Amino acid sequence: MEKIIIRGAKVHNLKNIDVEIPRNCLVVITGLSGSGKSTLAFDTLYAEGQRRYVESLSAYARQFLEQMERANVESIEGLSPAIAIDQRSMSRNPRSTVGTVTEIYDYLRLLFARVGEPFCPHCGSPISSQTLQQMSETLFRLPKGTSLTIFSPIVRGKKGEYRKELEELRRDGFVRVRVDGQMRDLNEEIHLDKNKRHEIDVLVDRLVVKERAEKRINDSLEIASHLSEGIVKVEREGSAPTIFSQKFSCIDCGFSFPEITPRMFSFNSPQGACPTCSGLGTKRDFDLGLIVPNPSFSLSEGAVLPWKKKGESFLKPVLEGIGQTLSF
Repeated sequence: MEKIIIRGAKVHNLKNIDVEIPRNCLVVITGLSGSGKSTLAFDTLYAEGQRRYVESLSAYARQFLEQMERANVESIEGLSPAIAIDQRSMSRNPRSTVGTVTEIYDYLRLLFARVGEPFCPHCGSPISSQTLQQMSETLFRLPKGTSLTIFSPIVRGKKGEYRKELEELRRDGFVRVRVDGQMRDLNEEIHLDKNKRHEIDVLVDRLVVKERAEKRINDSLEIASHLSEGIVKVEREGSAPTIFSQKFSCIDCGFSFPEITPRMFSFNSPQGACPTCSGLGTKRDFDLGLIVPNPSFSLSEGAVLPWKKKGESFLKPVLEGIGQTLSF
């Protein structure tokens, strides 16, 4: 529609008015004080647009949002979800923005946390998490007869000899591991250069996708996930390896997220604020050139400019006492 059509508005001091407002335009409502400008804009248009938007959400989401009363109007057509920036005295609080005042920021944080797709900030790889049940369902949907090899990547690009880890695998009954791309038997002596980075994948199971194999797939995935703290690698012939993760962690470089929540996207929350500026966007620091504009001056001559301007009567005897004690 090209217009917002209001019929029979009786909110507050509006006397059953009809009005048509063009869409996609900047519209200014003018009039005498008390003529109903704010009533039309805020209590009618904004209130009804917000109420309709909230009613479109689920019952679970509505319990967290403020419910608005239905505007006293016969009909409103062509109305979109609305936001309102009320006229108020200017806030000097740096944590208050247009986004926080209008609560758009709250909706955006919820959107990012629930719909956003996270990526690793180091290597750019997508980050996702799956439960063991989801991993099993993904594998069981493969064509029947597909051969699978399930690995547990216990070492990914890290230096070390890993004697203890290999010995524990041998005691736990595992037979083979893949070290730096080469299959090795755990019964043989495996010597690794501690100064080089290594890749070690434990062979957990070889199986075929078929009926009644679901329990075996679940058991193998659980074992593999337990060994590598939630990461499972599944290989099948002719396809690239599939890597699953139970955590929000990067499968390439190991960077991990905690559970993603809306507060992680808030600059007013310790979980989401920049650690350098505490979420304010600016950082205050001292400028030595402004504090001591002329280093050739002595303290008694007013080298420290802020001290020279005020508090000199208090600071002078203090500085003289410190100078005598520390001999400067």
